[in-house]
Amino acid sequence: MDPNAMTQIGFLVLFILVMYLLLIRPQKKKEKAINEMRASVQVGDEIITIGGICGKVVKTKDESITIQVGADKVKFEIMRWGVSKIAESYGRTASSRRPRPTDEEEDTSDSRKPLPKRMRRVSEESDDMIDDIVEDKGDEENNKR
Repeated sequence: MDPNAMTQIGFLVLFILVMYLLLIRPQKKKEKAINEMRASVQVGDEIITIGGICGKVVKTKDESITIQVGADKVKFEIMRWGVSKIAESYGRTASSRRPRPTDEEEDTSDSRKPLPKRMRRVSEESDDMIDDIVEDKGDEENNKR
């Protein structure tokens, strides 16, 4: 066989090997991890769909999941492949759950309803801003007198 042909075949095999190691293998690994995550979705998990809808899993089947969304607690069914990621897993471990407050603890706590995580940071910042404004107005009134 011609040495020039052997060189060309060698480069072709080397190119295919590099493509496999750099592109195909990592993609298969990533796809396998995503499929395992979708298979592990359980009732009580908060998920985000590929469409950006956030909801809590209330029922699972082989190929579909029923999620509860929004304040009206609307339920609808999606396919398992539509799950983008699991945001929080409530039912997985008992240690991650917070104990319910007793009646005595409820009396000592703030009477306002706790805010969702997303709102807490904004609420705390706005409370600080409001406190600063009230202090400034109080200073202005004292200066007028």
